[in-house]
Amino acid sequence: MAYSQLFRPLTLRSLDLKNRALIAPMCQYSAGADGVPTDWHLMHLGSFATGGFSLVLAEATAVVPEGRISPRDLGLWDDEQQASFARIADFVHEHGEGAKFGIQLAHAGRKASTSGDLPGLSGGPLAEDDGAWQTLAPTTEPFGDFPAPHALTEEEIEETVRAFGESTRRAVAAGVDTVQIHAAHGYLLHEFLQRRVNTRSDRWGGESLEDRMRFPLRVVEAVRAELPEELPLLLRVSAVDWREPTDTEEARTANAEDLADITEFVARARALGVDMVDVSSGGNLAAPQVRPGPGYQTVFAEHIRRETGVPTSAVGIITDPVQAEHILASDQADAVSLGREALRDPRWALNAARALGQETAWPGQYARARR
Repeated sequence: MAYSQLFRPLTLRSLDLKNRALIAPMCQYSAGADGVPTDWHLMHLGSFATGGFSLVLAEATAVVPEGRISPRDLGLWDDEQQASFARIADFVHEHGEGAKFGIQLAHAGRKASTSGDLPGLSGGPLAEDDGAWQTLAPTTEPFGDFPAPHALTEEEIEETVRAFGESTRRAVAAGVDTVQIHAAHGYLLHEFLQRRVNTRSDRWGGESLEDRMRFPLRVVEAVRAELPEELPLLLRVSAVDWREPTDTEEARTANAEDLADITEFVARARALGVDMVDVSSGGNLAAPQVRPGPGYQTVFAEHIRRETGVPTSAVGIITDPVQAEHILASDQADAVSLGREALRDPRWALNAARALGQETAWPGQYARARR
Protein backbone atom coordinates (compact mmCIF):
# COMPACT_ATOMS: atom_id res chain seq x y z
CA MET A 1 0.00 0.00 0.00
CA ALA A 2 1.45 3.38 -1.07
CA TYR A 3 2.02 6.13 1.48
CA SER A 4 -0.54 8.94 1.22
CA GLN A 5 -0.65 12.42 2.73
CA LEU A 6 -4.34 12.74 1.86
CA PHE A 7 -5.22 9.74 4.01
CA ARG A 8 -3.02 10.65 6.93
CA PRO A 9 -5.16 11.55 9.99
CA LEU A 10 -5.36 15.16 11.16
CA THR A 11 -5.92 16.14 14.79
CA LEU A 12 -7.31 19.55 15.79
CA ARG A 13 -7.51 19.87 19.57
CA SER A 14 -9.34 16.66 20.55
CA LEU A 15 -10.97 16.16 17.16
CA ASP A 16 -9.45 13.34 15.11
CA LEU A 17 -10.14 13.54 11.38
CA LYS A 18 -9.62 10.25 9.57
CA ASN A 19 -8.25 11.92 6.44
CA ARG A 20 -7.59 15.38 5.00
CA ALA A 21 -10.43 15.55 2.49
CA LEU A 22 -13.02 18.03 3.75
CA ILE A 23 -16.33 19.26 2.39
CA ALA A 24 -16.47 23.00 1.82
CA PRO A 25 -19.73 24.74 2.81
CA MET A 26 -21.94 25.06 -0.28
CA CYS A 27 -25.16 27.06 -0.29
CA GLN A 28 -28.17 25.02 -1.42
CA TYR A 29 -30.90 27.69 -1.24
CA SER A 30 -33.24 24.92 -0.15
CA ALA A 31 -34.09 25.69 3.47
CA GLY A 32 -37.63 25.40 4.74
CA ALA A 33 -39.56 28.25 6.26
CA ASP A 34 -37.44 30.49 8.46
CA GLY A 35 -34.12 28.83 7.74
CA VAL A 36 -34.89 25.27 8.90
CA PRO A 37 -32.77 22.44 7.38
CA THR A 38 -34.84 20.00 5.33
CA ASP A 39 -34.59 16.44 4.03
CA TRP A 40 -32.56 17.87 1.16
CA HIS A 41 -29.83 18.91 3.59
CA LEU A 42 -29.93 15.52 5.33
CA MET A 43 -29.42 13.81 1.97
CA HIS A 44 -26.89 16.35 0.66
CA LEU A 45 -24.66 16.39 3.72
CA GLY A 46 -25.22 12.74 4.58
CA SER A 47 -24.02 11.66 1.13
CA PHE A 48 -20.62 13.25 1.78
CA ALA A 49 -20.34 11.55 5.17
CA THR A 50 -21.05 8.15 3.63
CA GLY A 51 -18.76 9.10 0.74
CA GLY A 52 -15.60 9.00 2.83
CA PHE A 53 -14.97 12.68 3.66
CA SER A 54 -13.61 13.25 7.14
CA LEU A 55 -15.38 16.55 7.87
CA VAL A 56 -18.70 17.70 6.46
CA LEU A 57 -19.45 21.39 6.89
CA ALA A 58 -22.99 22.69 6.47
CA GLU A 59 -23.40 25.75 4.28
CA ALA A 60 -23.41 29.39 5.40
CA THR A 61 -25.90 29.45 8.27
CA ALA A 62 -27.16 32.85 9.34
CA VAL A 63 -27.03 33.86 12.99
CA VAL A 64 -29.96 36.27 12.54
CA PRO A 65 -32.79 36.40 9.96
CA GLU A 66 -31.43 39.49 8.19
CA GLY A 67 -28.06 37.75 7.85
CA ARG A 68 -29.36 35.25 5.28
CA ILE A 69 -28.21 35.53 1.68
CA SER A 70 -31.72 34.57 0.55
CA PRO A 71 -35.03 33.58 2.15
CA ARG A 72 -34.07 29.95 1.41
CA ASP A 73 -30.83 30.06 3.43
CA LEU A 74 -30.24 28.13 6.63
CA GLY A 75 -30.36 29.81 10.02
CA LEU A 76 -29.54 28.88 13.59
CA TRP A 77 -31.38 31.23 15.90
CA ASP A 78 -34.28 29.09 17.16
CA ASP A 79 -35.18 25.67 18.55
CA GLU A 80 -36.67 24.23 15.36
CA GLN A 81 -33.50 24.94 13.38
CA GLN A 82 -31.39 23.46 16.16
CA ALA A 83 -33.44 20.25 16.24
CA SER A 84 -33.15 19.82 12.47
CA PHE A 85 -29.39 20.27 12.61
CA ALA A 86 -29.22 17.69 15.41
CA ARG A 87 -30.90 15.18 13.09
CA ILE A 88 -28.18 15.76 10.47
CA ALA A 89 -25.38 15.54 13.05
CA ASP A 90 -26.78 12.23 14.30
CA PHE A 91 -26.90 10.82 10.77
CA VAL A 92 -23.31 11.85 10.00
CA HIS A 93 -22.05 10.31 13.23
CA GLU A 94 -24.06 7.10 12.88
CA HIS A 95 -23.47 6.37 9.19
CA GLY A 96 -20.33 8.30 8.27
CA GLU A 97 -17.70 5.70 9.29
CA GLY A 98 -15.94 8.19 11.56
CA ALA A 99 -16.98 11.36 9.71
CA LYS A 100 -17.36 14.59 11.70
CA PHE A 101 -19.91 17.38 11.30
CA GLY A 102 -19.69 21.15 11.56
CA ILE A 103 -21.67 24.27 10.73
CA GLN A 104 -20.43 27.45 9.08
CA LEU A 105 -21.88 30.46 10.90
CA ALA A 106 -22.37 33.56 8.80
CA HIS A 107 -23.93 36.97 8.23
CA ALA A 108 -24.34 38.07 4.62
CA GLY A 109 -24.09 41.80 5.33
CA ARG A 110 -24.76 44.01 2.30
CA LYS A 111 -25.00 40.93 0.04
CA ALA A 112 -28.13 39.64 1.83
CA SER A 113 -31.76 39.81 0.68
CA THR A 114 -31.26 38.09 -2.70
CA SER A 115 -33.33 35.50 -4.53
CA GLY A 116 -30.61 32.86 -4.29
CA ASP A 117 -28.61 31.24 -7.06
CA LEU A 118 -30.49 28.23 -8.42
CA PRO A 119 -31.67 27.71 -12.01
CA GLY A 120 -34.72 29.87 -12.62
CA LEU A 121 -33.74 32.36 -9.93
CA SER A 122 -32.12 35.69 -10.73
CA GLY A 123 -29.54 35.59 -7.99
CA GLY A 124 -29.90 39.36 -7.65
CA PRO A 125 -31.51 41.53 -4.97
CA LEU A 126 -35.04 40.75 -3.92
CA ALA A 127 -37.73 43.17 -4.97
CA GLU A 128 -39.77 44.79 -2.23
CA ASP A 129 -42.85 42.83 -3.32
CA ASP A 130 -40.85 39.58 -2.94
CA GLY A 131 -40.02 40.22 0.70
CA ALA A 132 -36.78 42.21 0.50
CA TRP A 133 -35.33 43.31 3.81
CA GLN A 134 -32.90 46.01 4.91
CA THR A 135 -29.32 44.83 4.59
CA LEU A 136 -26.50 45.75 6.97
CA ALA A 137 -22.86 46.72 6.41
CA PRO A 138 -20.01 48.83 7.80
CA THR A 139 -21.25 51.85 5.79
CA THR A 140 -24.11 52.74 3.46
CA GLU A 141 -22.01 51.96 0.36
CA PRO A 142 -23.83 49.27 -1.68
CA PHE A 143 -22.37 46.20 -3.35
CA GLY A 144 -22.52 46.91 -7.08
CA ASP A 145 -26.09 47.76 -8.02
CA PHE A 146 -27.58 46.24 -4.86
CA PRO A 147 -29.71 48.51 -2.62
CA ALA A 148 -27.85 50.66 -0.13
CA PRO A 149 -27.32 48.91 3.23
CA HIS A 150 -27.81 50.35 6.69
CA ALA A 151 -24.54 51.19 8.46
CA LEU A 152 -24.37 49.22 11.69
CA THR A 153 -24.37 51.22 14.89
CA GLU A 154 -22.09 50.27 17.78
CA GLU A 155 -25.07 48.74 19.58
CA GLU A 156 -25.98 46.68 16.49
CA ILE A 157 -22.38 45.49 16.16
CA GLU A 158 -22.48 44.25 19.76
CA GLU A 159 -25.84 42.55 19.12
CA THR A 160 -24.35 40.75 16.12
CA VAL A 161 -21.39 39.56 18.19
CA ARG A 162 -23.83 38.13 20.72
CA ALA A 163 -25.83 36.46 17.93
CA PHE A 164 -22.72 34.60 16.74
CA GLY A 165 -22.15 33.38 20.27
CA GLU A 166 -25.76 32.28 20.72
CA SER A 167 -25.76 30.37 17.41
CA THR A 168 -22.55 28.64 18.48
CA ARG A 169 -24.22 27.51 21.69
CA ARG A 170 -27.07 26.08 19.63
CA ALA A 171 -24.64 24.35 17.28
CA VAL A 172 -22.94 22.66 20.22
CA ALA A 173 -26.31 21.58 21.60
CA ALA A 174 -27.12 20.11 18.17
CA GLY A 175 -24.04 17.88 18.40
CA VAL A 176 -21.48 19.49 16.08
CA ASP A 177 -17.80 18.62 16.23
CA THR A 178 -16.67 22.08 15.13
CA VAL A 179 -17.88 25.50 13.98
CA GLN A 180 -16.48 27.57 11.13
CA ILE A 181 -16.76 31.38 11.14
CA HIS A 182 -17.43 32.79 7.66
CA ALA A 183 -15.18 35.83 7.21
CA ALA A 184 -14.85 35.55 3.42
CA HIS A 185 -16.57 36.22 0.09
CA GLY A 186 -17.66 39.79 0.75
CA TYR A 187 -20.06 38.98 3.55
CA LEU A 188 -20.32 41.02 6.74
CA LEU A 189 -17.09 40.10 8.57
CA HIS A 190 -15.08 40.31 5.35
CA GLU A 191 -16.69 43.70 4.60
CA PHE A 192 -15.36 45.02 7.89
CA LEU A 193 -11.86 43.69 7.14
CA GLN A 194 -11.59 45.15 3.62
CA ARG A 195 -10.06 48.65 3.68
CA ARG A 196 -11.87 49.70 0.48
CA VAL A 197 -15.27 48.72 1.89
CA ASN A 198 -14.96 49.63 5.56
CA THR A 199 -14.37 53.39 5.40
CA ARG A 200 -15.91 54.13 8.80
CA SER A 201 -14.42 56.92 10.89
CA ASP A 202 -14.94 55.34 14.31
CA ARG A 203 -13.15 52.57 16.22
CA TRP A 204 -14.75 49.90 14.01
CA GLY A 205 -13.13 50.84 10.73
CA GLY A 206 -11.15 53.19 8.53
CA GLU A 207 -7.46 53.16 7.65
CA SER A 208 -6.42 51.31 10.80
CA LEU A 209 -6.33 47.53 10.41
CA GLU A 210 -6.63 47.31 14.19
CA ASP A 211 -10.00 49.05 13.98
CA ARG A 212 -11.19 47.05 10.95
CA MET A 213 -10.33 43.78 12.72
CA ARG A 214 -12.06 44.73 15.95
CA PHE A 215 -15.54 43.42 15.06
CA PRO A 216 -14.40 40.14 13.39
CA LEU A 217 -12.05 39.42 16.29
CA ARG A 218 -14.85 40.07 18.77
CA VAL A 219 -16.87 37.46 16.87
CA VAL A 220 -13.97 35.00 17.14
CA GLU A 221 -13.86 35.57 20.90
CA ALA A 222 -17.62 35.13 21.27
CA VAL A 223 -17.68 31.90 19.27
CA ARG A 224 -14.63 30.45 21.02
CA ALA A 225 -16.19 31.21 24.40
CA GLU A 226 -19.23 29.05 23.56
CA LEU A 227 -17.22 26.12 22.18
CA PRO A 228 -16.05 23.45 24.62
CA GLU A 229 -12.28 23.54 25.01
CA GLU A 230 -11.85 20.21 23.24
CA LEU A 231 -13.64 21.31 20.05
CA PRO A 232 -11.67 23.15 17.36
CA LEU A 233 -12.68 26.50 15.89
CA LEU A 234 -12.36 26.97 12.14
CA LEU A 235 -12.27 30.19 10.12
CA ARG A 236 -12.79 30.94 6.42
CA VAL A 237 -11.12 33.98 4.85
CA SER A 238 -10.69 35.56 1.44
CA ALA A 239 -6.99 36.22 0.98
CA VAL A 240 -7.36 38.84 -1.78
CA ASP A 241 -10.21 40.61 -3.55
CA TRP A 242 -8.73 40.49 -7.06
CA ARG A 243 -8.48 44.18 -7.89
CA GLU A 244 -8.94 44.91 -11.58
CA PRO A 245 -7.17 44.84 -13.93
CA THR A 246 -4.76 42.40 -12.29
CA ASP A 247 -1.78 43.21 -14.52
CA THR A 248 -1.41 46.80 -13.27
CA GLU A 249 0.90 47.97 -10.52
CA GLU A 250 -2.09 49.43 -8.66
CA ALA A 251 -3.87 46.08 -8.64
CA ARG A 252 -0.76 44.19 -7.57
CA THR A 253 -0.31 46.63 -4.70
CA ALA A 254 -3.96 46.33 -3.67
CA ASN A 255 -3.84 42.53 -3.71
CA ALA A 256 -0.61 42.55 -1.71
CA GLU A 257 -2.25 44.85 0.85
CA ASP A 258 -5.26 42.53 1.07
CA LEU A 259 -3.06 39.50 1.68
CA ALA A 260 -1.00 41.30 4.33
CA ASP A 261 -4.15 42.42 6.17
CA ILE A 262 -5.76 38.98 6.09
CA THR A 263 -2.52 37.31 7.20
CA GLU A 264 -2.35 39.61 10.22
CA PHE A 265 -6.03 38.96 10.96
CA VAL A 266 -5.44 35.20 10.88
CA ALA A 267 -2.46 35.55 13.22
CA ARG A 268 -4.60 37.50 15.69
CA ALA A 269 -7.47 35.02 15.33
CA ARG A 270 -5.12 32.14 16.03
CA ALA A 271 -4.08 33.79 19.29
CA LEU A 272 -7.77 33.89 20.25
CA GLY A 273 -8.28 30.18 19.64
CA VAL A 274 -8.76 29.53 15.91
CA ASP A 275 -7.34 26.11 15.01
CA MET A 276 -7.50 25.97 11.21
CA VAL A 277 -8.19 28.43 8.40
CA ASP A 278 -9.79 27.68 5.04
CA VAL A 279 -8.25 30.07 2.51
CA SER A 280 -10.45 31.26 -0.35
CA SER A 281 -10.52 34.60 -2.21
CA GLY A 282 -12.75 37.32 -3.61
CA GLY A 283 -16.23 38.55 -2.83
CA ASN A 284 -16.08 42.26 -2.02
CA LEU A 285 -15.89 43.48 -5.62
CA ALA A 286 -18.89 43.30 -7.93
CA ALA A 287 -16.65 42.65 -10.96
CA PRO A 288 -13.42 40.96 -9.80
CA GLN A 289 -10.72 40.18 -12.36
CA VAL A 290 -9.85 36.62 -11.44
CA ARG A 291 -8.85 33.82 -13.79
CA PRO A 292 -9.63 30.58 -11.94
CA GLY A 293 -7.61 27.48 -12.71
CA PRO A 294 -6.66 24.22 -10.98
CA GLY A 295 -5.50 25.01 -7.45
CA TYR A 296 -5.40 28.76 -8.16
CA GLN A 297 -5.81 29.67 -4.47
CA THR A 298 -3.32 27.27 -2.90
CA VAL A 299 -0.56 29.89 -3.01
CA PHE A 300 -2.56 31.91 -0.47
CA ALA A 301 -3.07 28.92 1.81
CA GLU A 302 0.66 28.27 1.67
CA HIS A 303 1.50 31.91 2.46
CA ILE A 304 -0.83 32.15 5.46
CA ARG A 305 0.32 28.76 6.78
CA ARG A 306 3.97 29.80 6.53
CA GLU A 307 3.55 33.30 7.98
CA THR A 308 1.20 32.49 10.88
CA GLY A 309 1.86 28.85 11.72
CA VAL A 310 -1.87 28.10 11.65
CA PRO A 311 -2.95 24.94 9.80
CA THR A 312 -4.76 25.72 6.55
CA SER A 313 -7.12 24.00 4.18
CA ALA A 314 -6.88 24.81 0.49
CA VAL A 315 -9.93 25.24 -1.74
CA GLY A 316 -10.61 26.13 -5.36
CA ILE A 317 -10.78 23.78 -8.37
CA ILE A 318 -9.22 20.84 -6.55
CA THR A 319 -10.54 17.87 -8.49
CA ASP A 320 -8.01 15.05 -8.73
CA PRO A 321 -6.62 12.83 -5.93
CA VAL A 322 -3.06 13.19 -7.26
CA GLN A 323 -3.48 16.98 -7.31
CA ALA A 324 -4.72 16.90 -3.71
CA GLU A 325 -1.83 14.65 -2.74
CA HIS A 326 0.65 17.11 -4.27
CA ILE A 327 -0.87 20.08 -2.43
CA LEU A 328 -0.39 18.31 0.90
CA ALA A 329 2.97 16.68 0.15
CA SER A 330 4.46 20.02 -0.94
CA ASP A 331 3.31 21.74 2.27
CA GLN A 332 0.92 24.13 0.56
CA ALA A 333 -1.82 23.22 3.06
CA ASP A 334 -2.74 20.74 5.77
CA ALA A 335 -6.05 19.68 4.20
CA VAL A 336 -8.08 20.18 1.03
CA SER A 337 -11.69 21.34 0.86
CA LEU A 338 -13.80 20.21 -2.07
CA GLY A 339 -16.91 21.91 -3.39
CA ARG A 340 -18.10 21.44 -6.95
CA GLU A 341 -16.13 18.25 -7.49
CA ALA A 342 -17.88 16.75 -4.46
CA LEU A 343 -21.22 17.70 -5.98
CA ARG A 344 -20.23 15.74 -9.08
CA ASP A 345 -18.98 12.80 -7.04
CA PRO A 346 -20.15 12.63 -3.41
CA ARG A 347 -17.95 9.52 -2.98
CA TRP A 348 -14.82 11.32 -4.16
CA ALA A 349 -12.91 10.45 -0.98
CA LEU A 350 -13.69 6.73 -1.26
CA ASN A 351 -12.69 6.75 -4.93
CA ALA A 352 -9.53 8.71 -4.09
CA ALA A 353 -8.54 6.00 -1.63
CA ARG A 354 -8.85 3.40 -4.37
CA ALA A 355 -6.86 5.56 -6.80
CA LEU A 356 -4.08 6.10 -4.26
CA GLY A 357 -3.98 2.51 -3.04
CA GLN A 358 -5.30 3.29 0.44
CA GLU A 359 -7.42 1.17 2.76
CA THR A 360 -10.42 3.10 4.07
CA ALA A 361 -13.73 2.15 5.68
CA TRP A 362 -16.76 1.95 3.40
CA PRO A 363 -20.35 1.90 4.66
CA GLY A 364 -21.43 -1.72 4.83
CA GLN A 365 -24.17 -1.09 2.31
CA TYR A 366 -21.56 -0.03 -0.27
CA ALA A 367 -18.79 -2.50 0.65
CA ARG A 368 -19.20 -4.53 -2.55
CA ALA A 369 -18.10 -1.46 -4.55
CA ARG A 370 -14.62 -1.53 -3.00
CA ARG A 371 -13.46 -4.04 -5.56
